[in-house]
Amino acid sequence: MTQSDPTPSVNSGFAALGLDPRLVSAVVSLGYEEPTPIQREAIPHLLAGRDLLGQAATGTGKTAAFALPLLQRTAGDIPAPRAPLALVLVPTRELAMQVAQAIHRYGREQHASVLPIYGGQSFGQQLRVLDRGVHAVVATPGRALDHLERGTMLLDSVKMVVLDEADEMLDMGFAEDLEAILSRLPEKHQTALFSATLAPRILAIAESHLTSPVRITISRERSQAGEVPKVRQTAYLVLRAHKHIALGRVLDMESPNSALVFCRTRLEVDEVTESMNARGYRAESLHGGFAQEMRDRVMGRFRSGKTDLLIATDVAARGLDIEHLSHVINFDVPTEPDSYIHRIGRTGRAGREGVAITFVEPREQRLLRNIQQATRQKIDVATIPTVADLRHKRLELTRASLRETIVAGELGPFHTLVAELASEFDPMDVAAAAAKLAHEASHAESEANSNEKDIAFTPGPPRDNRGPRPGARDPWSERGGRGPVRRDDRGEAPRGPGGPGAHGGARPSPSGGGFESTRLFIGAGRMESIRPGDLVGAITNESGLTREAIGAIEIGDHFSLVEVRSEHAATIVKALRGTKLRGRKVIVRKDRES
Repeated sequence: MTQSDPTPSVNSGFAALGLDPRLVSAVVSLGYEEPTPIQREAIPHLLAGRDLLGQAATGTGKTAAFALPLLQRTAGDIPAPRAPLALVLVPTRELAMQVAQAIHRYGREQHASVLPIYGGQSFGQQLRVLDRGVHAVVATPGRALDHLERGTMLLDSVKMVVLDEADEMLDMGFAEDLEAILSRLPEKHQTALFSATLAPRILAIAESHLTSPVRITISRERSQAGEVPKVRQTAYLVLRAHKHIALGRVLDMESPNSALVFCRTRLEVDEVTESMNARGYRAESLHGGFAQEMRDRVMGRFRSGKTDLLIATDVAARGLDIEHLSHVINFDVPTEPDSYIHRIGRTGRAGREGVAITFVEPREQRLLRNIQQATRQKIDVATIPTVADLRHKRLELTRASLRETIVAGELGPFHTLVAELASEFDPMDVAAAAAKLAHEASHAESEANSNEKDIAFTPGPPRDNRGPRPGARDPWSERGGRGPVRRDDRGEAPRGPGGPGAHGGARPSPSGGGFESTRLFIGAGRMESIRPGDLVGAITNESGLTREAIGAIEIGDHFSLVEVRSEHAATIVKALRGTKLRGRKVIVRKDRES
């Protein structure tokens, strides 16, 4: 490879890779100074026509790593052909638009044409562009296969195919679609596969569809000595029953400009969204159950600042390009370090400081240790803010607001009012009364939510998912520190933090009421969409007993534990065995540990 002028310049790095001068000019005009490691490693091999298997995470610059060689090998001065010369397959609509936009920007001087194809877009519009001819198509697997089966897109002329974020496509269930598409490619073509992980199923695809590939592994660049990571990482140890309260407390303290909250399930997304809206935040949910039109509206409101919090599952958030995201919050600990890295990489971009917060249940401490070992970064473990912390924070905000008002001036009309009051009262009392009114006006809703008791957890041996053993103090019950159950005007405990909508149970345990209790095992839990209210309703409706017969409820992933008065246990078991929960019959028996 030839070297340019030995004096360092902004384009010497890209020019040395063998790229067309017009492509070099394009990347320099976009502000890129030096190629990233994945670009330095991949571009020469792809320009040479080699197949490539690349392991690289989001944020490493892999889009340019395949887009620039793709343009040089398929666009050049060739007019747009009727059948595309390059095909890029991506997991989501957002990523399809993002990659297509990048290819368009890089190939502007070559007059390259690119078409993004995805579900939710007009089929007719895609047909018209395909009929005119394009150099490259960037598509989600499902919509690409639709075009192939209708005969509206041909792959006979494809010279290069790219599988971007292949692991994500497999996670989203596109394995069969990918096989169907790859089987229709011409015999002679170049293939590049990029994935954040090289799991066995990824290697199986590479074995079947890549020919003697060059294998490249690019890890995320570690911080050099003297460099400080731009993302502040904090973990809070908290019981599941307290997570909704903990999230509200932490958000109140952090005051994020925009935050993305990750949850494991759709049900959890909906519950957290409802809980945060009740706390006064403008929160919206995003998960796989959303139609594309609704998804676009939610993202539009979030990007425009009309929404404070976006609560989403991993799958729903894939491919989202969100600028200026101040906070990423893991409502649950990701089970894989790569997932954690991918999530928190969405904040702290473009030199800005970001914040990553993770809620860790006692049994998840091992996952947190795995993440720290994999990332080689320390995650500070902090305690949940107390009610006193929140009040101090709000007073600080009021103080800052008053200072800004004083500095801004224009207080003349109020001087006369203050002078009149000062002739009757102590001037300090007058000022304090004004500060109180300002504080209450700004934080009335927040103060209304601070009637919660302080929550805390002292680290100890992880407990299993079956609840405390006989005679042990139950940290999930009211006596374990959750505080009294609030009731609405119908006498029912409300949904949301501390109520039946919370995962960890809803009613005081009868074991604290001076009579014997028995714990029942019910073979359905969160994964079957069971909530405490479902169990209470089923027991009272089928057995004819009142709510007073029911105590603490704990919801696991696939089972539930319900404490009931011992004298009613047999009646309840018999009644529930003859009914259905959420449309299915379930196992109901006395818990074997009771």
